[in-house]
Amino acid sequence: MKTKLLDQATVPKKKEKVANRAIANTQDAIKWFTRVIYTISMTFSPVIFRVIRRLQGFLPTVEMTGCINFSGGLLTFHVLRFTSPLPWLGLALCLGSLYLAVSAWRFGFVGFPLDDAWIHQTYARNLARSGQLAFTPGVPSAGSTSPLWSLLLSLGYLLRLPFHPWTYGLGLLFLGLTGWTVRRLAARLFPDSPGVGLWAGLFTVFEWHLIWAAVSGMETILFVWLSLILVERYLATVVAGRLSSGPGRQPIALGLLAGLLVLTRPEGIGLVGLIGLDIARRGWQAGPAPLRVLLQQWAGIIAGLLLIVGPYVAFHLQLTGLPFPNTLYAKQAEYRAILDNVPLWQRLFGNLGPPVETVQGVFRVIFIGAQLLLLPGLIAAGWLSLKERRWATGPIWAWWVAYLLLYGLRLPVTYQHGRYQIPAIAWVVLLGVWGTARLVGLLPQAMLYRVAGRVLVISLALLAGAFVLVGAQAYGRDVRFIETEMVAVAKWLDQHVAPQALLAAHDIGAIGYFSQRRLIDLAGLVTPEVIPFIRDESALFDFMIARQVDYFITFPSWYPQLTQQRRLQLRYQTGAIWTPQMGGDNMAVYQIVD
Repeated sequence: MKTKLLDQATVPKKKEKVANRAIANTQDAIKWFTRVIYTISMTFSPVIFRVIRRLQGFLPTVEMTGCINFSGGLLTFHVLRFTSPLPWLGLALCLGSLYLAVSAWRFGFVGFPLDDAWIHQTYARNLARSGQLAFTPGVPSAGSTSPLWSLLLSLGYLLRLPFHPWTYGLGLLFLGLTGWTVRRLAARLFPDSPGVGLWAGLFTVFEWHLIWAAVSGMETILFVWLSLILVERYLATVVAGRLSSGPGRQPIALGLLAGLLVLTRPEGIGLVGLIGLDIARRGWQAGPAPLRVLLQQWAGIIAGLLLIVGPYVAFHLQLTGLPFPNTLYAKQAEYRAILDNVPLWQRLFGNLGPPVETVQGVFRVIFIGAQLLLLPGLIAAGWLSLKERRWATGPIWAWWVAYLLLYGLRLPVTYQHGRYQIPAIAWVVLLGVWGTARLVGLLPQAMLYRVAGRVLVISLALLAGAFVLVGAQAYGRDVRFIETEMVAVAKWLDQHVAPQALLAAHDIGAIGYFSQRRLIDLAGLVTPEVIPFIRDESALFDFMIARQVDYFITFPSWYPQLTQQRRLQLRYQTGAIWTPQMGGDNMAVYQIVD
């Protein structure tokens, strides 16, 4: 059904505007890419890596031959040693630029693939302007799930840098550091398999979900890197014997790093707890040790953690009386119907038929990509970890499995390419590459097995490259959707709605950023009052009436009963042609009249 615009613009004029906008965005894209490269090369490389080199010896010498040899000479590559993070950053920049180029030139838009990215931008801009963590200027809010990411984004506003290249640059920085850290972590976990680190790192950087996350404007890739570097630093401290010596700076330093992880995503506290348990295991395995030493180690980590996280928890307690962000409670309430109606096995592994986007299975969605070929290696890695008593991998196995189980039990949605499950992928790749290398190395020397090993390795490389292109297409479509729906509505509101108007919306990201009007969030992120009745459309309408809302903005299919209220008059609908083609409807603006 064609959409009729109600703001004096006709459908043909709207299509012409979309076409002209696509051309303009294509031309502007070159400028954006130039700024991305300039920002990274002039800002990140000289400054960030100097800081890293001074933080707890992040760059001790880790020798590596730069050679991987499967099955006694089956497949040997001589490559440069990627011991410095700079080559990883360069590779991440190339891959991220490919995604941005496809989005701009193939789909005609430069932006973000999620509306939530605009929520972070809004918090960051207000933080830079007022020093407050607020979505609406002057009103402190407990809706930010990732205050550390908002803080990093706010630096760009303080430096008066264009927010697009600054955000992309941060994401690509952490993507490069993720590959580099995977390589280092593998060298510590599997010193007897020297080639695994390089190839696991390369696989990670080329993994399409992680590239997508790096240029999404979201905190996901920062969370991935911090979780990896926390485990790598923990193992480095253990190997050096500086943790078992009792009180000192090392437990506190680990606690500070753990605090940054939790400040990026609250669920990071689970990994911190697993590290604490592993410290106890190592102490018990090493022989009888005074309980005082273990308590001192735990106390040091907790002290560092609280130093970072304590103020943020106090901030939440003061605003809402709850220790965690509103998002944690709002999302669970919004998708409660899935928990009530979808069986657990389907939430974990999906159904046997074609997957449903919302519930594909949290353990299934992470294997959409070349990593599916790593599944036999992942199984072998689990068996080898037990057989060879590689207990150092215990926290890693427990972390990614428990992480996905937590989402399967509490928030089993897998939309937007499994955005909540993406942090588990790097761990699967690390273990899967090691297990695959060991499997191939165990194959007999007969020609058939040698060919099979060669085919597997080449297939992994080709499939990873193919999914990079598939992911770039998906990224472009996602950006186009957000730009032609949420951003288009937000800019219309900014031009056609009185500054003092009160808006109620779902979603709020782009609307909050561009319109800068007073806003009620029907998803509960910045308006937690709606969480108890978040799926009750009648109660939501009564709430809007009681709060004297002027405009209601949403996709009509999201609130089919509410949008039929007689007091709602349609004032604007985007008319973007792509959303109906994908089976959806266009975002609409309704005015509430007497």
